[in-house]
Amino acid sequence: MRIVSLLPSATEIICDLGLIDQLVGVTHECDYPAGVCDLPKVTHTLIPTDATSAEIDGQVREQLATEKALYTLNMPVLERLRPDLIVTQALCDVCAVAESEVSRAACNLPGKPQVVNLEPTTLSQVFESMRTVGEAADAVAQADAAIQLFEKRVAVVTERAKHIAKPPRVVLLEWIDPPFSSGHWSPELVRLAGGKEMIGKEGEPSRQVEWDEIVAADPEVMLIACCGFNKERTRQDLPILKDYSGFDSLTCVRNGKVYITDGNAYFSRPGPRLMDSLEMLSSIFDVTSQFSDAPNLHLCEAL
Repeated sequence: MRIVSLLPSATEIICDLGLIDQLVGVTHECDYPAGVCDLPKVTHTLIPTDATSAEIDGQVREQLATEKALYTLNMPVLERLRPDLIVTQALCDVCAVAESEVSRAACNLPGKPQVVNLEPTTLSQVFESMRTVGEAADAVAQADAAIQLFEKRVAVVTERAKHIAKPPRVVLLEWIDPPFSSGHWSPELVRLAGGKEMIGKEGEPSRQVEWDEIVAADPEVMLIACCGFNKERTRQDLPILKDYSGFDSLTCVRNGKVYITDGNAYFSRPGPRLMDSLEMLSSIFDVTSQFSDAPNLHLCEAL
């Protein structure tokens, strides 16, 4: 089977199921695992690489208002690859090629490939997405084995969370300028790890929040996982965060519990590395753990 992935999380799922040898095309954003980086790119973005966070936010809002796509297909490459299966998503209107464009392309491609849309909003639905990919790619056994392994990792974290005497107040931000709370599966990960997300809602989209709302929540822990940004790019926006009124008075700031992580790799991609994200949170919340035995704590850093 010749598989094309139109979103990074699908690429990670496909590879986790042992199907990397069947993957023939990926998006310009697919960068994990390392073996996919040299595959043909079937998409490109209209967002300038040097755009500021505020400019990116403005372009996203324009897209939502005008239905202009920020990502588009490279049809000559897609036609040359002749895929049997295209894995895409219809969850987010701004982080991938529009569903309508993918459907039109599939109808015009040789052999009319099967198109699988992934739309998870919760952790259980992420697991269901893995099984959906397994069914489409004739890899059900691999999918079931992967899901069982991930469910065991979740169970370890939830058992560990029982020993946290008082769930810390948490704010998980996925954007700084302007501030956006996390949504979908991320608040669920916070809860499973033993924390209490103060702003984001499980299963609901992320949303822009007024800074006063964060001040009122007074989180004891803040984790910044900017969607699409690595830690180095996120650091560029930290002066903006620190200039918000009342930042220095937040409990998380006074207690040294503000962390940043690679939001491009963790939390924003509904795939296998959500398990790493969950374990990262568990290590942050469990104050009895030591750095030497805290799983995946190295994936984030304190400010």
